[in-house]
Amino acid sequence: MKENTNNLDNEKFDLKAENSCASSHKPRILILYGSLRIRSYSRLLAEEAGRVLQLMGAEVKFFNPEGLPVFDHERSVEHEKVLELRELSLWSEGQVWSSPELHGNMSGLLKTQIDWIPLSLGAVRPSQGRTLAVMQVSGGSQSFNAVNNMRILGRWMRMITIPNQSSVAKAYQEFNEDGMMKDSAFRDRVVDVMEELLRFTYLTRDHAKFLVNRYSERKNSQNQAIEAMNKSDTK
Repeated sequence: MKENTNNLDNEKFDLKAENSCASSHKPRILILYGSLRIRSYSRLLAEEAGRVLQLMGAEVKFFNPEGLPVFDHERSVEHEKVLELRELSLWSEGQVWSSPELHGNMSGLLKTQIDWIPLSLGAVRPSQGRTLAVMQVSGGSQSFNAVNNMRILGRWMRMITIPNQSSVAKAYQEFNEDGMMKDSAFRDRVVDVMEELLRFTYLTRDHAKFLVNRYSERKNSQNQAIEAMNKSDTK
């Protein structure tokens, strides 16, 4: 049978990452939360995750979404909160998203934050290749609608979404007055998730660019370079 490789014979597929020195700095984790309530349980859950991550040796930063404009494509792209969020995403090597479940989905505030993080800023990719852990809180019985939809977003943003996740039912019962999470199976799961997030981050952070290197994008870049060269030759 005649083989048909559709012009791939000369394509070099670099499928093995070259050996490199492992990064020595602390894993950089950005945490986003999806509620501005005074006693926001998604924020309290995010803060609990942050404490666990710091205990495990990570450098943690939170983005406060207060004042972030509704996503309007380019009109607010220079807004200070938009710039802050994008800079934090570029800084991060892994992220945690924590949202309440509203109408069977993540909150609009959490979605707005993700919408403001583009797939690319020129040649720079603010989300691609970063690890991601997703968490949600519910006012009633345990649900997974929000985390499932955040997983779809993570895949779309070309992030490495870890298998484990956290969903806290009846969240109003799971936190002390000081905001600390009570000792429970829910809290144990948060520790599990953060532990897994850091493991994946250590494994992948030095190879993030390698992991999202795509044939179609290399091909497109090569075609653009050829077109530019042809235009230059005709002048």
